[in-house]
Amino acid sequence: MHDPFRSSASKAQESRPARRSSVPPSSALAVAFGLAAVSTLGCATAKPHPVVRPAAENRSTPRFAPPFALANPEDAIVRLVLPNMTCTGTAVDEDLILTAHHCVVKRGPRGEFLSEDVDPSTIRVELGGDYFAWGDIKAKAVISPPCGAKGGAGDVAVLVLERKLVGLRTLPVRDAPPHIGENVDPVGFGRCATSGDAIRRKMREGGPIRATTGETFFMEASVCPGDSGGPVLTRGTHQLVGVVSLSAMDGDDRTKAPSIMARVDVYRKVLAQARQIGDGVSRAELPPLSCE
Repeated sequence: MHDPFRSSASKAQESRPARRSSVPPSSALAVAFGLAAVSTLGCATAKPHPVVRPAAENRSTPRFAPPFALANPEDAIVRLVLPNMTCTGTAVDEDLILTAHHCVVKRGPRGEFLSEDVDPSTIRVELGGDYFAWGDIKAKAVISPPCGAKGGAGDVAVLVLERKLVGLRTLPVRDAPPHIGENVDPVGFGRCATSGDAIRRKMREGGPIRATTGETFFMEASVCPGDSGGPVLTRGTHQLVGVVSLSAMDGDDRTKAPSIMARVDVYRKVLAQARQIGDGVSRAELPPLSCE
């Protein structure tokens, strides 16, 4: 498949070799979003009537932080490591990381998604897309709407980093909405059960947008656990129009399955509020966010 990036740094997701210990993914709860018998996301055997799941991977790995000077242009796409899962994010500014809301919410005792966001200090952003991260940084704030905690509509969040990553390439959000027929491809650090590679950033196979709603768009794409929150980019121009939210899969990263991507053009207020907080404005001074 055509890779819009010069793939010197890529990704996959089981254990970035040598310094990462691999922990088996815990079972994720299926989340249905009005798609009849659509699909599952998670590295599991395909079922006759799969259901849609968030594309986060339940796992935790140790810290590794080599020098910052090894950055490549595509390193705007980063890996997020949380206490009980990993996801993907995109640097949309020097200190702002766009990801999926369901990636940054707390989990209940049975793995269910809760409505409360995690403590930002527990989120580690890994820099670099190849088998080893060359640096990492912590978040100091999580900005999210009061929806999207289980994927789908409103599944957008922004991390404010503890410092600016001066010199790191960023991928700003496109103002124009996605449209039907537009060819787009997701990017992520996910890894499926049958993947033969280790954790590195990968351009997934996407295709044309099949349908849109006010807050999401639908397409067929190859998605693996750990791709959640990754950018969905227009083919050829690399414009960021969405984030990976929900998908169906059979454990094979070559399978293109029905997928739901969260639109980011309708949630620019989340980005705007994150920018204000990054610039030192107190959260108490800002109005509460709402859903569209």
